[in-house]
Amino acid sequence: MDIRKAFGHSLKVARKARGLSQEDFSIASSRTYLSSLERGLKSPTLDKIDSLAELMEIHPLSLMTLTYLCAENETNPSHLLDRVTAETNLILSNFTKSEFEK
Repeated sequence: MDIRKAFGHSLKVARKARGLSQEDFSIASSRTYLSSLERGLKSPTLDKIDSLAELMEIHPLSLMTLTYLCAENETNPSHLLDRVTAETNLILSNFTKSEFEK
């Protein structure tokens, strides 16, 4: 599935799972924009992903995990999260703590 459509589907699923309507997002975005996101017509910025996740009281990575699970037609997050953990640890192993914090 196209990544924008996967994000839109995941956003809608997460929003409904949290018992929220599109109108509940009026603080962060218009209903029209949210609808465009959910239909996969637009791509959000990182700032928008962060604010949408905050409104749903979930971590932005939870929303992105749902997105990539949807895009890859997977339902078990363990494999994806294990991969992300391994890749992140490998990247971080090349830096000292002070270098990474720059």
